[in-house]
Amino acid sequence: MALLSLPIEDLRARTSLKWRAFAPDVLPMWVAEMDTAIQPAARQVLCDAIERSDTGYPHGTAYAEAFAAMAAARWGWTPDAATQVRRAGDVMNSILAVLEATTSPGDAVVINPPVYPPFRQVISGYRRRITEAPLTPAGRLDLTALEAAFAGPDQPKAYLLCSPHNPTGTVHTQAELTAVMALAAQSGVQVIVDEIHACLVDPGTDFVPLLTVPGGERAVCVTSAGKAWNLAGFKAGLVVAGAAATSILGQLPPLAQQSSGHLANLVHTAALTHAQEWVDELVGELAANKQLLATELAAHLPEVAYAPNPGTYLAWADCSGLGLADPPRHFLDVGRVAFSPGANFARSHDQWVRINLACSPDLVVEGVRRMAASV
Repeated sequence: MALLSLPIEDLRARTSLKWRAFAPDVLPMWVAEMDTAIQPAARQVLCDAIERSDTGYPHGTAYAEAFAAMAAARWGWTPDAATQVRRAGDVMNSILAVLEATTSPGDAVVINPPVYPPFRQVISGYRRRITEAPLTPAGRLDLTALEAAFAGPDQPKAYLLCSPHNPTGTVHTQAELTAVMALAAQSGVQVIVDEIHACLVDPGTDFVPLLTVPGGERAVCVTSAGKAWNLAGFKAGLVVAGAAATSILGQLPPLAQQSSGHLANLVHTAALTHAQEWVDELVGELAANKQLLATELAAHLPEVAYAPNPGTYLAWADCSGLGLADPPRHFLDVGRVAFSPGANFARSHDQWVRINLACSPDLVVEGVRRMAASV
């Protein structure tokens, strides 16, 4: 049985954000939750903990050790769990902790729009300034723009990199990441990379952890098992420092390492330890959904431009060919299908939508049907 095959009736019984933010007749294909059942090993460790009333505070380094073992097996990377990895809250709270350790209020931080909206919120909401180095029209890192941003009058202190990139699904190459670290070293910019989607790349695509490239030893990675195993309801993240950046771990805010929960740590550890084959099966289904979306759009709504990318389960689609004033609002109000508005990722992309493809193929087809019927 496919992982992405839960009946719509079961999904609509969920009380999470994806399924309760809109009216019941709306098909939700927006926020990054997956339509999967909880992975059996993760479910079992949770049930076992509840059975023994093991609901206290987190202890130990099992989560860090499980991540290090996975990184060694999956990417040939062996971070030291004791000296390089610290337990923290979810990824955005981990980014906040690293920003507070490496920058000061008023400092500039570089991002690559269109990019995950909380990147903007964590910068401006904590009194840092945003400097933009937009992606190229092809959705890749623009190294010339990045160099200009690093050396510009804002004199940024940090750079938030999304890898793989959300919303475009771009998987950065080793050459690109090496160039990023060289530019950052040249300008004295601290690189902080969000790699929460690291395991969610299409079969046959190589993900390159930033900390493994030349210069990556100066970077800091924030990550979590939450995205690849659909565990967002269990807040637990990791901060992984490059070998030359471990001093940053000692500068994290005092409570940063106490913001994850015991049950969350148990569940994430179980996923990393016992569910590698599960996520490998999942990414095959996600890759098929990307191709299905491309086929359905070409057949029924060719004015929408979409090219599958190998990272994440999120599709980034240009709806400007439809001539609509506000495509995501139109699809919601008329088509009764909810996507993430492109303007949330960059003001310049108000004609774009981000589509969540972590659903059954039937729902991909239904989503396009509703889009097409609305116009």
